[in-house]
Amino acid sequence: MSSQLSTPASAAGRSSSLTTSPRPAADPPFHILFDQPQIPPNTGNAIRMCAGTGAALHLAGPLGFNFEEKHVRRAGLDYHDLAEVQLHEDFEAAVAHLTGVSRQQAELSRKPAADGAPPQARVFAFTTHAETWFTDVDFRRGDVLLFGPEPTGLDEATLADPRITAQLRIPMLPARRSMNLSNAAAVAAYEAWRQLGFPGGQ
Repeated sequence: MSSQLSTPASAAGRSSSLTTSPRPAADPPFHILFDQPQIPPNTGNAIRMCAGTGAALHLAGPLGFNFEEKHVRRAGLDYHDLAEVQLHEDFEAAVAHLTGVSRQQAELSRKPAADGAPPQARVFAFTTHAETWFTDVDFRRGDVLLFGPEPTGLDEATLADPRITAQLRIPMLPARRSMNLSNAAAVAAYEAWRQLGFPGGQ
């Protein structure tokens, strides 16, 4: 469902699309999921990046800002109408929407999908605690790239979610805490897009 840009309160209990026309591609190459983002310009930058790659941006509440804040729109420039942005009540609502599986269902049944069933979307959690480099993964269309809030990152409970396919890290020099959220998302997104052959790019 498409709607005008709204605040987290307007999406209570549901997942809503914040996309305005012109409508982006209905089948994005991959998805970027921010869990509880706190800094408006990071989300604005991500909107601009998603407009450039065709990725869909998902924001899981509660957000640390009003989505209409001028800092969000300023960082996104005029790209808001060219990007698919969906606002979700919380992390559970976002992941259930993207994978079609609730956490309870995933914990009760870890059996592989039946023959002919559509594959569950893969969720890759980016964290400095991971050992696997993000460049060591063969990304597929429909993958979800998950990032935690600034400045704490994803918590242990989130990382333990059975719907997370793998935990990945972006390599850095020693003694560096972490990358800026929007920068990390851009680095990961362009690697995923590159592996897919830059669909739609020119």
